[in-house]
Amino acid sequence: MGIFSNIMGKIFNHKPKDAPAAPPPAAAPAPTAAAPAAPPPPVVIDVTGILDDLAASNPQKLDWRHSIVDLMKLVGMESSLSERKELADELGYTGDKGDSATMNIWLHKQVIKKLSENGGKVPAELMD
Repeated sequence: MGIFSNIMGKIFNHKPKDAPAAPPPAAAPAPTAAAPAAPPPPVVIDVTGILDDLAASNPQKLDWRHSIVDLMKLVGMESSLSERKELADELGYTGDKGDSATMNIWLHKQVIKKLSENGGKVPAELMD
């Protein structure tokens, strides 16, 4: 499992602490041959809501909207330079990894973009 997959899993599988338990599913009538069952609607994950929820319960003030380091810390991951370089390799970064500031900006944009491409709802201002 790659670092991005780990980030995505931690966000997409997050359950808010105060979320009510889901009610048991109601028994659906069996589909008839004349009316095939429609596929379920795609699940959209509110990335901003989840990360804001995590930030609200975190004792550190983490700026996940602008910092890949803070985003990784917020989801409970190692955010060391070596981890970020590995993430950069995974996501296809071709710039100078010695310029960590530029790499970090690129990483943050790519992670947000890829979360969006994988079913995450992300505001447009974070996609720029």
